[in-house]
Amino acid sequence: MRNENIFKPLTLPNGVELKNRIMMAPMTTCSGFYDGSVTHDLIEYYRARSGSIGTIIVECGFVDNKGLAFPGAIGLNSDDKIEGLAKIAQAIKEKGSKAVIQVYHGGRMVEPKLIGGQSPVGPSAIAAPRPNAPTPIELTAAEVDDMIDKFGQAVRRAIQAGFDGVEIHGANTYLIQQFYSPNSNQRNDKWGGNRDNRTRFALAVLDITHNMVKQYAISKFIVGYRFSPEELEVPGIRFDDTMYLLEKLAAKGLDYIHFSMGDTLRPSIVDTQDPTPLIKKYVTMRSATLAKIPVVGVGNVVNQSDVDDAIEHGYDLVAVGRACIAYPDWVDRIEKGEKLELFINSDKRETLNIPEPLWRFSLVESLIRDVNLNVKKFKPGHYQEKVNDEAYEFLINVELGKDFIKDMQLINAQNFDNEVLDNFAEIKHRIIDSNSSHVDAISGATTQCEAFKKAVTKAMARSNKEAIIAEGGDPNDRAFDVVVVGSGGAGLTAAIQAHDLGASVVIVEQMSVIGGNTNKASAGMNAAETKFQKRKGIVDSKDLFYQETMTGGKNKNNPDLLRYFVENAPDAINWLDDNDIELSGITTTGGMSIDRTHRPESGAAVGGFLISGLVKNINKRGIEVILDTAVTEIVTEHHKVTGVKVSEEDGSIHLIKAKAVIIATGGFSANTAMVEKYRPDLKGFVTTNHKGATGSGIVILEKLGAGTVDMGEIQIHPTVEQTTSYLISESIRGGGAILVSKKGQRFVNELDTRDKVSAEIIKLPEHYAYILFDQQVRDENRAVEEYVANELVIQANTLEELAQKLSIDGDALVKTVERYNQFTSTKHDQDFGRITGMRHPIKKGPFYAIKIAPGVHHTMGGVTINTQTQVLNTDKHVIQGVFAAGEVVGGVHGANRIGGNAVADIIIFGMQAGKKAADYIKH
Repeated sequence: MRNENIFKPLTLPNGVELKNRIMMAPMTTCSGFYDGSVTHDLIEYYRARSGSIGTIIVECGFVDNKGLAFPGAIGLNSDDKIEGLAKIAQAIKEKGSKAVIQVYHGGRMVEPKLIGGQSPVGPSAIAAPRPNAPTPIELTAAEVDDMIDKFGQAVRRAIQAGFDGVEIHGANTYLIQQFYSPNSNQRNDKWGGNRDNRTRFALAVLDITHNMVKQYAISKFIVGYRFSPEELEVPGIRFDDTMYLLEKLAAKGLDYIHFSMGDTLRPSIVDTQDPTPLIKKYVTMRSATLAKIPVVGVGNVVNQSDVDDAIEHGYDLVAVGRACIAYPDWVDRIEKGEKLELFINSDKRETLNIPEPLWRFSLVESLIRDVNLNVKKFKPGHYQEKVNDEAYEFLINVELGKDFIKDMQLINAQNFDNEVLDNFAEIKHRIIDSNSSHVDAISGATTQCEAFKKAVTKAMARSNKEAIIAEGGDPNDRAFDVVVVGSGGAGLTAAIQAHDLGASVVIVEQMSVIGGNTNKASAGMNAAETKFQKRKGIVDSKDLFYQETMTGGKNKNNPDLLRYFVENAPDAINWLDDNDIELSGITTTGGMSIDRTHRPESGAAVGGFLISGLVKNINKRGIEVILDTAVTEIVTEHHKVTGVKVSEEDGSIHLIKAKAVIIATGGFSANTAMVEKYRPDLKGFVTTNHKGATGSGIVILEKLGAGTVDMGEIQIHPTVEQTTSYLISESIRGGGAILVSKKGQRFVNELDTRDKVSAEIIKLPEHYAYILFDQQVRDENRAVEEYVANELVIQANTLEELAQKLSIDGDALVKTVERYNQFTSTKHDQDFGRITGMRHPIKKGPFYAIKIAPGVHHTMGGVTINTQTQVLNTDKHVIQGVFAAGEVVGGVHGANRIGGNAVADIIIFGMQAGKKAADYIKH
């Protein structure tokens, strides 16, 4: 029977009236800025969900810089966060809902890569029981006192930001729970040992919270407490331990307590033989004092019946999680009696005000139903595939339904450790929930995830062929308007553009992974006179952009292609933005005098961000991507394209019919023989490119008679970590880093063109250098976190200590940095003429260095095209129906490519190729 009481007001112990018994549960959004400040999207996300709901509990705010347990977390750690937080509080309250924010510290659950490679802290130096968990540094007694004060200051900031309350986050194995757990707290002082001592930290946090409320809150202020009722670990928290702590907290005064569980009616995870919901045990065991405090249930609440069940079993309030993401007006819908299903259509992100990072986060990604497979049929059944990563062979069974991925099983699971099994479980979850093999890999396990995804791709291809045969068709008789060869940024962009103009499109990729070399791009995308520059007050001009690119290319650039490039760059930025790929952060690269390198506002590397966004758009449109398949020839009849010959992984060869072909296969930096053919002096150089950058598209087009240009113009990038071939982004130097030699001295204008900087490094007796920067550069460039995570960075608290670790002269290094710091105040480098990227002195410790040397990075030469992206033959005549874009093309960059121009190139000419191919088939 429908319980109408849930829509009626409830008065908390402190006298605050909530207009109904529904709360929005606190959920990680990963949508703050890199420094923990609030984004516009986050404000609008909460605003959209306010109004009819009684209370919104905003996701947890970390209390100090070592406390964030996930990327994009928001901070309560400093007073400069108050202004942004106030906008969230105001957005919620102005629509009539109460605004509460969680306060927390991740403790030992914090990953070092989130806190600059530092070790996390905890009650004891005991790692969490999970694969590869770092061992935390045990807090000293003085640091425990300081930590409690940090919680207090965070509460003060919440009050001053205008929130109606705070929820102390004592759950999810974060720091407060760690202090209470006998598993994570094995101290011998007053903060550890027996159960009473282990309650001290949580009680002290509650005490200082009450003190801050008395001191700073003007009106009645809500104080809640969230807890996880049990731990699986031995020793660990058991339910009677939880009740003991809750009674002590209740005696000090709380306005509500909040279970943290995946289901409101979950039974014990320790005593698995007892099916009794923990809420029933709680109601039975609680004292009269505890019974006066409202209790909140959470987990798997989608419809009114879920709320009714929760209330009936003893909860006073119910927190709604993912259903509030999918339905911002959830309360209104429930009040009308609607029956809801928990999913989100893939084209509804903007409509639902869901920030992009949250959209990609597993919390929401599992709800998305996209149209990637809506035109592809399978023969239902089990398909066993054998795949490999760099270390293992996996035997995977993929079960397919008629038009969906039903299940995945790792048959030889017994051969692998928990880390591999956890990765498989997560990728399986992402693939099945999104009904697509094109999902993001797990950070740090990319090759392994790609192997798992490949098994699904192979099974889908096999099943699709069987389904076509079962219906009397020929699986090799396939026809499209446009075949796009290559799935990097240029290919994906061209495919989206051609599709949107009415063409049927397929993408053919020779590798097992979507993204090509774009995945490795790190700096950004150059464009002049953009809306994002104007918003930041940056005055730029297309003519200046043209001149600087021509100068950087040593005046060898094709003038027509370059003019088209600079004129259309702002439109390309807008096109990306229109497709939910926002590059609003701006920096600079070598050869540019103006900040015009556009990148994610977070400072993240542009490549992965770009490919992830483009793949979402590919999936949304249902554009098919065929992996592990090489195009070997473009077939023509009477000088018109009729299709392409393809060779699949199993060696089979067949024809895909097409009216037009777009070649976007990239350059040839990974083809050692081809590099040495044109540049013998580069023999032995490492390359930053992925192994698919073999120049295959150039070879295919040369068979058709295509002309080439600038084939000997091969760029070496100056800052490449040599043992891993990892490119260290130009944005690090653009953000203020310098290069120093083994003598501890600068030797070049770090932001001169790449060829010149590389030449100066090669001239050094040691043939390598160090890129040196401080914490401020790191704070402003998220790419550094990847370098730290991959153990490429040497770190020290002082320059002298860093010099010692690098085995260079400490006095010389200090003098070098001091002299450079003087130049930053005048923005003029008297030694080497540097005038850009001198944003601040290098003085904020810790200090960092990465050993680098040049590596083959970009091939400026390629096939010849016109501004319509039509491929030209050796006589400069158009080859009908054949288009090309990206690094496979020559002429755009001349003798040297400017950092940030490659990403611009692939988007600008990818858009043009898609448009012109679609136009061609219509006429």
